[in-house]
Amino acid sequence: MFLPKKDPLIKYKTKAKSLDRISDIAFKLPKLLLTGRVRSTVDNLKLNDLSINALIKNNDMKEIKLAMAHFSFISHAYIWGSKSPSKILPEVLAKPWVTLSKILGRPPILSYASYCLDNWYRINPKEKISLENVGLINNFLGGVDEDWFVTIHVCIENAATDAIYAASQLSKLKESDSASLYSKNLKQIISSLRDVNSIFSRMPEKCDPYVYYHRVRPFIFGTKDNPDLKKGLVYQNQFDNKPQYFRGETGAQSSMIPFLDGALGIYHTNDHLRHYLNEMRDYMPPEHRLMIEQVEKRSNVKDLILQSKKLTNEYNKCLEEIRKFRAQHLEFAATYIHKQSQIKNPFGRGGSTITGTGGTPFMKYLKKHRDETQKQKIK
Repeated sequence: MFLPKKDPLIKYKTKAKSLDRISDIAFKLPKLLLTGRVRSTVDNLKLNDLSINALIKNNDMKEIKLAMAHFSFISHAYIWGSKSPSKILPEVLAKPWVTLSKILGRPPILSYASYCLDNWYRINPKEKISLENVGLINNFLGGVDEDWFVTIHVCIENAATDAIYAASQLSKLKESDSASLYSKNLKQIISSLRDVNSIFSRMPEKCDPYVYYHRVRPFIFGTKDNPDLKKGLVYQNQFDNKPQYFRGETGAQSSMIPFLDGALGIYHTNDHLRHYLNEMRDYMPPEHRLMIEQVEKRSNVKDLILQSKKLTNEYNKCLEEIRKFRAQHLEFAATYIHKQSQIKNPFGRGGSTITGTGGTPFMKYLKKHRDETQKQKIK
């Protein structure tokens, strides 16, 4: 339910030279990064060379999301594509990126929505979404490892669709509803999340930890709590030229787990990590943010199950699948980030050894949420 209902656009329907130019630069990013030509390519553009006026006029949201993804990838390549990050983003990128971000209701930074949710296509349009049938629209360096890392997330979101739907239905049930109705939705969540965890476990098949840390991860950092951009990023002639601080792309911006937490009544203690988790919602599409808020307000599933003393086994199985997901995430964080941080980085920035791409102390954050999920099973 968090992937777009219709597959994302691969190219613009609106005809304009500027849109062709945007597409061309985005398509060539792997070669431009390899040869160190991203900044010179952008710096040689005239102010309106990447105009999105024609696209804005048409007001097609699928085109606007494609443009947001294009500008997010090009801008991050510009910022992070050399040995030291750029402290200023040129107006030719900054102006349209900020304009698009205002339309979409999320900050001008590469977020999970543009990196994953709006960044895929089916290789065979007639076949289902699967790891054997999904390709990426945009890449940084490209290659098997980068593609696999993102397509795993696309397929996780797809596999979670039944769980999200069932959790939504579950959150609307009342004390007067039958136990069989509760049971049906709980079982659907369990089945769906088992598929999610099965897909997640395949990450090591084609995404190598060294390649991820040194080739994929450097481009998805943000500007907040980032030791390499302590004074933030200036979006030229935007925000009154005052430096901006935004979180980088991270799986914590996925709406899947927060929605399930809300529906099942899983809460997290109120500390700075909880504050970070809530902050991540600002980077989600507004409609997803609203879905989470609504399910949190209306769901009293846990209380009803506690009162009835029925279905505790099925409820706990739901929490166990969420715990497994969080445990797997923690294991991958240790393998793909913590261990790799000890190795010298030959290309760009592998990132701080203590912070994730979103600027959080990720090991502590992941352990905390795994353990809190386990503790909230009904005894």
